[in-house]
Amino acid sequence: MLSINVAQLLKETVGSVRRYSVDDVTDEGISVLGDIQLLRTNHTILVTGRLHTSTNLTCSRCLEECVYPLTLEIEEEFALPSAFGGPGPTRESSESGLFAVDEDNILDLTEAVRQYVLLNTPMKPVCRPDCAGLCPSCGCNLNQTTCSCTVIKRDSPWAKLETLRCRN
Repeated sequence: MLSINVAQLLKETVGSVRRYSVDDVTDEGISVLGDIQLLRTNHTILVTGRLHTSTNLTCSRCLEECVYPLTLEIEEEFALPSAFGGPGPTRESSESGLFAVDEDNILDLTEAVRQYVLLNTPMKPVCRPDCAGLCPSCGCNLNQTTCSCTVIKRDSPWAKLETLRCRN
């Protein structure tokens, strides 16, 4: 449940806590599992928790599609609706990056989860730690086949220094 009705929590005193289990599929078809805690503060609801999901990525070495698991440590504040002493979903709160509980008392985690997935996605994902990648000469996937290409050793500007390091 990425959308939570927090009407009862809003009626409770500051410091009240609710815990929820999340087991939902986003609009993009991504499964999200985990546990979250909602803490009622003066002008916000603090959402903390750990969510598990996965995303489809392209391996940066072999260019094959792979499923990459992610663990998201969520900690976000959601502004209260104006009826409960908060600013509600105003233009200023959306421009400052603050999430908000809508006027129907629904706390929607979808955008927060999407942003956490983007932040936790590696820049250079690999399908597995020992991925051999592609042959630089013929381009074959070295995880699936071996090729008979000869490896061309490139001249390095640091080659002379490398010989000094090997002597010691």
